[in-house]
Amino acid sequence: MWNEFKKFALKGNVLDLAVGVVIGAAFGKIVSSLVDDIIMPLVGLLMGGVDFTDLMVKVGGAQVKYGLFIQNVVDFFIVAFSIFVFIRIINNRFKKKEEAAPAPAVDKNIELLTEIRDLLKNK
Repeated sequence: MWNEFKKFALKGNVLDLAVGVVIGAAFGKIVSSLVDDIIMPLVGLLMGGVDFTDLMVKVGGAQVKYGLFIQNVVDFFIVAFSIFVFIRIINNRFKKKEEAAPAPAVDKNIELLTEIRDLLKNK
């Protein structure tokens, strides 16, 4: 069982996934800081000095913090747009490589056999 686990855990895909998760978490922190510390204060200034973190409604004994929700929505859109741009760039690079790749050369014997087949069909 231990050997099977080692084979699974040390596969390239699992390690790549782990690296992706760690980088994704760090990227999420950067985006959250961008939204919380730069974008939302500027949006708040444009809206007359509103601080979104303080926006809430008290319903009975509960606080509905819709300002934090707005920040999280902006955070999501920035992450989604960043991923969209990244995937689009990657896809464009792959398409260019596919277009640049020459068509595989047809073997002379196959070409000759194809001509003979076509001649026999026509007779």
